[in-house]
Amino acid sequence: MTATATHLWRLLKWGRTLARHGALRGIERDPNTPAAVRRLCRIARFGARTPDTPAYADALQAIGPPAIKFGQTLATRPDLIGEAAAADLVRLQDAVPPLPFAAVEKAMAASFGRPLSALFASIDPVPVGAASIAQVHRAVTTEGVTVAVKVLRPGIEEEFARAIDTYEWTAAHLEAMGGELKRLQPRLVIETFKRWTARELDLRREAASASELAEAMTAEPDFIVPKIDWQRTTGRVMTLEWIDGIKLSNRAALIAAGHDPARLAHILVHAFLRQAIAEGFFHADLHQGNLFAIPGGKIAAIDFGIMGRIDRRARVWLAEILYGLITGNYRRVAEIHFEAGYVPPHHNVGEFATALRAVGEPMRGLAVKDMSVGNMLDGLFNITRDFDMKTQPHLLLLQKTMVMVEGVATALDPDINMWETSAPFVREWIRTELGPEAFVADRLVTDLRTLSRLPQLIRNIERHFPTPGGAPPAPPLRDVPVRQGGGVWRIIGVAVVTAIVSITATWLVIH
Repeated sequence: MTATATHLWRLLKWGRTLARHGALRGIERDPNTPAAVRRLCRIARFGARTPDTPAYADALQAIGPPAIKFGQTLATRPDLIGEAAAADLVRLQDAVPPLPFAAVEKAMAASFGRPLSALFASIDPVPVGAASIAQVHRAVTTEGVTVAVKVLRPGIEEEFARAIDTYEWTAAHLEAMGGELKRLQPRLVIETFKRWTARELDLRREAASASELAEAMTAEPDFIVPKIDWQRTTGRVMTLEWIDGIKLSNRAALIAAGHDPARLAHILVHAFLRQAIAEGFFHADLHQGNLFAIPGGKIAAIDFGIMGRIDRRARVWLAEILYGLITGNYRRVAEIHFEAGYVPPHHNVGEFATALRAVGEPMRGLAVKDMSVGNMLDGLFNITRDFDMKTQPHLLLLQKTMVMVEGVATALDPDINMWETSAPFVREWIRTELGPEAFVADRLVTDLRTLSRLPQLIRNIERHFPTPGGAPPAPPLRDVPVRQGGGVWRIIGVAVVTAIVSITATWLVIH
């Protein structure tokens, strides 16, 4: 177990770096910050020269890869850190300098357990991308196929383990202070971050996620997932099909290549809705650096380290909430929040519906470019506070991804209306899943499953209530008080009695 002094030393060291970049100013000024945390921030910045404008992303990049990855997680929680900080942290998508190729080559050979020449004809020493956990190189296999090879940074697991240990310690102490910090559940945020990171640190799991998503997206032929080369994939190295395309962030290049940005935006939105609502398994890192336009007007995605899952009941709630917001049925949206347990039952459904209307109505019918995202987020955060809504862990990734998809779609087509684009898909899914045909189909499936369990149920009953003709039931035994304690003498007494019973039984059998 890590000593308290070690945690405090790490926090002060990180805090000093944050202070030099002005990243502690917001925490100090927030009225919800506990006095103990405010004092720690002051100690960390004592004597440091701080810039006028906080540079959150630069601060976390200076601390190291675990902090960069944690910053990417915090970028999804403007309710915790504020909208300005969240917007700045988006810059951390690919912000890590690459490692020398010699170190990467050595790590690859160790992972495969054989010379790289047996697997690859060539590997480009200059990476095409470097992130907090891994970097990617272009290569050609011995069969002449061009592939992308993703390699974990050497020692990254130990580095993350140390950082997460202190994150957990800090979150536990913050939550124990109560108040607003307890409602925001920092321990849950760290636990979610820990699970995400554990998945990303095993590239076989990322490869499996890509394979599963490819199967799920067969109904969206314009959204491509590269194929995995399983023979060249291990826990620390993943090899997959090379994607030749243009990043969606380069709108001018997209237009020059003949792509229709508005069509690409619609493909992206529909692909995300298909993943989140219809399949319940979605790519949770759909930023512009992970999306490419490829020939044929299609979109290809990469980087499957962070994936999200939603069970069917939550997907039904999500679809109804979206459709309620699209159609202005705030009463139904409020009822779903109560049915799902998102809002404590001591609150009033009508009051919650009115609060939702105050946030949603100004946004209806507007293009994304005309919406005030800041005002909308501020209104939503006030609602969560006023109605004692706690963080929902299964929705964290979904909320993050929805914001990302909206941002990418808006950059492609500033005139897109997310509600109108989403409405046909959501309406059809609700009709399919909740309409009369779906009700009858679900009832038939449920009844058939019940009937299929009947034979096993009968066998279980027979085991508990055997039919006559078998062994006679054991007679009831008289309760005999057992003396507790006695030490050695009790053990000797039990042994003597057992010996007498055994000798008596043997004598009876002989005679």
